[in-house]
Amino acid sequence: MPATAKHMTKTPALGEHLNRGGGFISDLYLQQLVPSLLLIIYGAVVIWSASLTNPDAVFSRHILGIVLGIIAAAFIWRFDIRALQNMPIILLALDALLLISPRIPGLSWSAMDMTGWIRIPFIHLTAQPSEPAKLVTIFLMASLCAQYNGKVENLRDYVRLCAMLCIPFALILVQPDLGTGLIILVTGAIIIICSGPKPLWVLITIALIVVGAAFIIIESQIEGIPHILKTYQLNRLIVFVDPSVDPYGSAYNLQQAKIAVGSGGFLGKGLGNATQAASGFLPESHTDFVFALLAEEFGFVGSMVLLGLFAWMILSTVLLAMRIEAPFPKLVLVGCAAMWSFQVLENVGMCIGIMPITGIPLPYISFGSSSMITQIMAIGMVQSVWFHRQKSG
Repeated sequence: MPATAKHMTKTPALGEHLNRGGGFISDLYLQQLVPSLLLIIYGAVVIWSASLTNPDAVFSRHILGIVLGIIAAAFIWRFDIRALQNMPIILLALDALLLISPRIPGLSWSAMDMTGWIRIPFIHLTAQPSEPAKLVTIFLMASLCAQYNGKVENLRDYVRLCAMLCIPFALILVQPDLGTGLIILVTGAIIIICSGPKPLWVLITIALIVVGAAFIIIESQIEGIPHILKTYQLNRLIVFVDPSVDPYGSAYNLQQAKIAVGSGGFLGKGLGNATQAASGFLPESHTDFVFALLAEEFGFVGSMVLLGLFAWMILSTVLLAMRIEAPFPKLVLVGCAAMWSFQVLENVGMCIGIMPITGIPLPYISFGSSSMITQIMAIGMVQSVWFHRQKSG
């Protein structure tokens, strides 16, 4: 039996009866695909509602992002991602290129004090390269970690993996984009943890991160020295701890989001009846704070449906990862699940006041073509693992 084939388990999984139809249906991992498509539809409904009162929520552009994402995901689904397993240098170079491209003269395009966008020549469309960089980082870290076959025995190897993760993290902070940086850091860290390092090493790393974060926050409040955090980033952390410090400034977005979520009640105000967003009180209601808009319109029930769909999608991805024995595709699945989990936790958390505001979009719901295309491509990655699960490389 070929080496790559023996790494694929054939043990029946929970819900595999959904794929017993044979033919085309058996090539799709429906347990993950169904909730993903429902989330995309849910998001389209929410953005359509936002477009009724918000001219920035261009519904046709949202649909275009979905269509382009589905086309890209279809190609990834048929492509055997194991071909990327032994290409860490190329993946690192691609990751770096994506993250520094907004700094390239002629491509760079700034928005909201960030240089994280590029304007594509001739067609004059803007894109955010840090979004596909999330997926490249998943492939990069899975490629690096897979070589240890589930057990990182040497401390030097563990440090090397952490150092490699710090490269894309540092590059994204230059833009600056702390939110995307945290997604890359957390996603890569989960992949490293699942590659089998000793628990003590992980605990020490977490302690060092906490100490480092505390130092950065303290340093950024000292007058007369260069600050690591931007003023708006520091203010977001301060008002997260105590919103009363600046209720009409840095804490305004948080307060309005909480009002919108609370005003939705149990069943919500109904589609198109989000008064907080329609009246202009809720900022960025179609992007960063789209969950607050959704909660105002669909209430507690609609919010629970949303979280239930995310839980279904993420859990099905984790269950597939548990079935796959080959390290590389297993870690790719882990990376996708970690990326979705952190983005949902952070976006929903910042709308209800349990997480600091970082500007992280809600997958499949927030407006933004770059994010939508990337998140749908991640679906294609999961489907690719399923499609090639019993094939030799």
